Amino acid sequence: MAPADLTGPPVTPRDAATVVLVRDGEAGLEAFLLRRVAGMAFAGGMTVFPGGGVDRRDADTSVAWSGPPPSWWAERFGCTVELATALVCAAVRETFEESGVLLAGPSASSVVADTRGFAGARAALVARELSLAQFLAAEGLVLRADLLRPWANWLTPVEEPRRYDTYFFVAVLPSGQRADGATTEASDAAWQRPADALAEWKSGQRALMPPTWVTLAELDELGTVSAVLSAGRTVSKVIPKLVRDGDVLRVVLP
Repeated sequence: MAPADLTGPPVTPRDAATVVLVRDGEAGLEAFLLRRVAGMAFAGGMTVFPGGGVDRRDADTSVAWSGPPPSWWAERFGCTVELATALVCAAVRETFEESGVLLAGPSASSVVADTRGFAGARAALVARELSLAQFLAAEGLVLRADLLRPWANWLTPVEEPRRYDTYFFVAVLPSGQRADGATTEASDAAWQRPADALAEWKSGQRALMPPTWVTLAELDELGTVSAVLSAGRTVSKVIPKLVRDGDVLRVVLP
């Protein structure tokens, strides 16, 4: 909720990572969507992709890592190597916490096929009793950074009282795994074609923030997992602006 007065000093944003999970369904490309619990302080009731804020322990460089190094991600996202490390780790951690999908495997070329055996670790990660690096080390798992693709970077408008500098990734659902949405932060979760999610938004059945509906529109245009993975992306920071139109606040995209 934006304040009535839009002239105050901007709040320092918190770094965050969001992962757009995709798969090829029978009727076309599908994305995994969560509807956030209505009472949440930020984006309550909104339909979103899995994701959340960066934890300081996400920058732990001891994590077993396979794929493009942090320096590659730093170049793509235009950030420091330390932040790039934290963002990739946060992306993997938040995806596992919120959907049960784990982008890691026993080796640099494999991925876990069934994550149900890690339910205890998942709960400990949510409770911040365990870090991602500790979890992966204990289970002998390697983080698969090569299963992620950089997609976008959205910064909450300066007028908002809660702000996030969110880096978007895309990942394909690993074979054998299932996304369950078993998180206290979501009231429901489902795979959906982007066009259907957008239609529900336009009819008032779903509430979407600009980064979500823009991303869904991009996915809908691409149409298949292969097209998404091969799409050329240049990531630049997008900062919407809030403007007052009488008694209504409108979001203006650059």
